[in-house]
Amino acid sequence: MAAAGRWGWRPDGRPHRYPSLAHVVLWAAAIAASGVVEAQSDACGSDLGAFLPPPFNSSDLRCRAVWNNFAFRYSQSQDNILSVVLSAPYTSGWIGIGFSQDGMMVGSSAMVGWISGESPAVIRQYYLGGQSSSEVAVNQGQLRATDVKPTVVLYGAKIYLAFQVQFSAPVTQQNLLFAYSAATPLNYQLRKHDDKISILFDFSAGTASASSYPYQLKRNHGILGIVGWGVLLPIGAIVARYCKQWDPLWYYAHAVIQFVGFIIALAGLVAGVALYDKLHANVHVHRALGIFVFVLGILQVLAFFLRPHKDSKKRRYWNWYHHWVGRLALFLAAVNIVLGIRAGGAGTAWKVGFGVNLAIILTAITVLEILLWVRWSRKSTTPPAF
Repeated sequence: MAAAGRWGWRPDGRPHRYPSLAHVVLWAAAIAASGVVEAQSDACGSDLGAFLPPPFNSSDLRCRAVWNNFAFRYSQSQDNILSVVLSAPYTSGWIGIGFSQDGMMVGSSAMVGWISGESPAVIRQYYLGGQSSSEVAVNQGQLRATDVKPTVVLYGAKIYLAFQVQFSAPVTQQNLLFAYSAATPLNYQLRKHDDKISILFDFSAGTASASSYPYQLKRNHGILGIVGWGVLLPIGAIVARYCKQWDPLWYYAHAVIQFVGFIIALAGLVAGVALYDKLHANVHVHRALGIFVFVLGILQVLAFFLRPHKDSKKRRYWNWYHHWVGRLALFLAAVNIVLGIRAGGAGTAWKVGFGVNLAIILTAITVLEILLWVRWSRKSTTPPAF
């Protein structure tokens, strides 16, 4: 049978049985499992009694390796006091753990610690009121401390943050944030993290899972909005204004591009509504402006079906309406994309990406507008209407 392996012959003439596929799979699984156990024991193997004061050196502390060699030790008393010891490899900068209601940074409270020359060991509570450093307030937050003084210790190559939090009821599940930065805070002002993660931790089972926060839905909402309103619809408007010498090809290209852009923008709106239903985020301006811009988009679609004939006296007024409502919608859409990037706490890549896209579109419009006016001036006719 295949499970028994196959036989061959050694160079000395003795028989030899090669391992079967099942054996190889079992060996690989055993090696992988041993690697996980080794990583867990390496992160949780320190003897806290050698360097941490009570109650943070208690044997009652459970330990779990959670992320990037971060070890999370915890115990919970009958008085609903949560004792925490967070450890991680350390060379410089800060590490922190946040307690969040929805898995997001904004609105959460965090304990952050570091080692520096000015203050050998520092641990502070911060209230994370926003994405910028100015909105992160030191010595503020919603975590209720106990009489036990929090402490920070550098032991070997690891830093240890130890503190207690008083809760009003037993903690079963909690959204936790972990982050670190290689930049040491100056005057207690945190530099932006180098990396972070949000997890949902089950204190009863001692397990962690991905946060319930809809990151992918938020990402999809942003991508669809940028592609629809920030890329395709502006390209369609450019085609309509600067490509009329290729009649009727420009018209069909304009109609197709705008239709595809509108459908993608509609998908972005649906994603945004679903995202709002999950988070009920405080983004009133972004939400209201998005709805208003989409209404303008619907009016443009209706105008397509109500377009008068070229020889109609109403066609001139229709052109003015169609052109200026479309431009207003694109301008407000660009503003709303910027608001969305800021409200969503998007990273530098989003800001740079949309900025480059906007710069390319504006540069193309400027060059094409100059060429259009030069072409019309040579014909000695009435210049194109905006």
